[in-house]
Amino acid sequence: MRIEKFKMERPGLVSIGQQVEITEIETANYSYIIEPAVAMSGVFKPNNRIKSKTGIIKEIQETPRGYYVLAEFDE
Repeated sequence: MRIEKFKMERPGLVSIGQQVEITEIETANYSYIIEPAVAMSGVFKPNNRIKSKTGIIKEIQETPRGYYVLAEFDE
């Protein structure tokens, strides 16, 4: 199992336990979007890419900087 953090701009877009799909964006490195454009990951080096295309929302955190979603991937 692998858990990754995604930045979400406003609450209520996903819920804990929900299965989500991600889209990979390739530049020199990789980043991911929880569809439909709900949240975005940080940047990953090519050797640390997320191989799964679906994940499960495990936690939603509210911070002064916004909302963060922790998603678990089966890898």
